[in-house]
Amino acid sequence: MLMMLVAIDLQIQMVIPPPVRPPRVTQYLKPYVLKMHFTNKYVSAQVIHAPTATVASSASSQEKALRPSMENTRDVAAAAKIGKILAERLLMKDIPAVSVVFKREQRYHGKVKAVIDSLREAGVKLL
Repeated sequence: MLMMLVAIDLQIQMVIPPPVRPPRVTQYLKPYVLKMHFTNKYVSAQVIHAPTATVASSASSQEKALRPSMENTRDVAAAAKIGKILAERLLMKDIPAVSVVFKREQRYHGKVKAVIDSLREAGVKLL
């Protein structure tokens, strides 16, 4: 019985709210930031609303609705398709521009280039 109560308490405490930033900080943040993640199996990209630290929109090759339309979930073509789908979702939410953040080892080449180029072709401006 005690184990069940501890497990329930752990589940409740696992939810962490986004940080509340003061206005003097949020006025200098770029509003929407694109972050990309690539694994050996999947490609995912998400746009984060920086002032509230919440995800505004995301797309991934792990989504069951997208898998049948892709031959492969990890190549450059999949990255381009994820960028196109993310751009459509951003434009539906009236987000016209995003800024791009590269991780230390990322370069504008390959899958990264495919995601960014397909976003740009679909009409999303990059800051």
